[in-house]
Amino acid sequence: MDYLITEATIEDAELLASLIRDSFATVAARFGLTPENAPRHPSNCTADWIVAAFDAGIRHFILLTAGVPAGCVALEHAKREVCYLERLAVLPAYRRRGFGEALVNYAVDRARELGAARVELGMVAAQTELREWYERLGFVVTNVVRFEGLRFEVAFMRRQLDEESGGN
Repeated sequence: MDYLITEATIEDAELLASLIRDSFATVAARFGLTPENAPRHPSNCTADWIVAAFDAGIRHFILLTAGVPAGCVALEHAKREVCYLERLAVLPAYRRRGFGEALVNYAVDRARELGAARVELGMVAAQTELREWYERLGFVVTNVVRFEGLRFEVAFMRRQLDEESGGN
C-alpha cells in the first residue's frame, strides 16, 4: 500500500469538499439522504463548509496514492482532552485497500501529539459494518441518539488514548 498523508491548507478547500461529497454519496444513496432532507450531511459538503472548518481551527489531512487524492480526514481539537475525528472519506474506487485505517491512525497520532486523552466521532448508527470497522480500530459505542430533523440515529464512538501505550 503506497500512500502519502499530508496536511491540507485552506487552498485545498474545493478538493476536500469534492473528496467528501464523492465519498459520502454512497451513504446518501443507501439511506435516501438528499440536500432537502439532510442538508448538513457530508454528501452535500461545499468548499464554504471546509473554509468555515479551517477558520474554526479544524485540521484536514489528504491521503494521496500514486500522487492522486484518494481520501481525507479532519481532526478537531475540541477540548484539551478530546479530539473529534470528522469526515473520514475514501473515494469508492480506493476502498478496501487500508487507506481508511491509515487516515484514522494518522489522525489518532495527531490527537495523541496534541495531548488528547480520547478521540470521538459520530456516525450513522445503521451503518453496522462501519461501526464494526471502527470497533476493530479500538473505538467503542458510547451512545446512540435520535436528533430532531435527522432521518437517522447517530452513534457516538470513542477511543481512549490515555489507556494505550503509544503507537497503533
